[in-house]
Amino acid sequence: MQRVRLRYTKRGRLRFTSHRDFQRAFERALRRADVPMAYSAGFTPHPKVSYANAAPTGTGSEAEYLEIALTESRDPQKLRELLDESLPDGLDVIDAVEARTSGLADRLTASVWELRLDGVAPEDAARAVEAFEKAETVEVQRMTKNGVRTFDARSAVVGLEARAAGGEDGPGDHPCAILRLVVRHVTPAVRPDDVLSGLRVVADLAPPVPAAVTRLAQGLFDEETGTVTDPLAPDREADSSAAAPAPAPEGPA
Repeated sequence: MQRVRLRYTKRGRLRFTSHRDFQRAFERALRRADVPMAYSAGFTPHPKVSYANAAPTGTGSEAEYLEIALTESRDPQKLRELLDESLPDGLDVIDAVEARTSGLADRLTASVWELRLDGVAPEDAARAVEAFEKAETVEVQRMTKNGVRTFDARSAVVGLEARAAGGEDGPGDHPCAILRLVVRHVTPAVRPDDVLSGLRVVADLAPPVPAAVTRLAQGLFDEETGTVTDPLAPDREADSSAAAPAPAPEGPA
């Protein structure tokens, strides 16, 4: 059985698809692409697809991950192309590697998010970020299936900065701030909207329109560099090592 790990996106209007919607679309793409999927046992077999830490509905993403199990070996890049062609625009498969290591989910410990705040002056956003970072705790509330839950949104945040929108982010003829957020995956999960609630608590920052949120990356958080590393890199490195020719034996002296 071959295992292949895929990175896919949720862009444009497709950011509003739920995780269940994506599951249905992806399983249809598997059938269209004639992928030799492995199936679970039992009365209702289903394709062996493992989804990891899906982004909330309404948020875009450049870094969603899943793993599929195949009954026949396939070239990961050709498989990526076939699946990408079989999915609607916006749900794009942008990377594929053969799984040569264990624990993909264990390598998804942090995310980098971009939050576009239309109608918010960059200087106001910067002041709110400064107040948030100075706070030891920032308690926010979220409605859950068990009722309203209060938790600290500050401790999971390892990076938060504000800048003015411009260039590729759009025209600068109206106030617009861009927040870049790096957050650890903890329990309970701290989401971008929780951080926005925290900014409202500490600095009364309330964007006039909902923020446009996009996940830029997720993986292991590197304490030394403060960056989030590529979770598929260990598989690529293992694949390169396996493909490298063995050194020629040394002849007699």
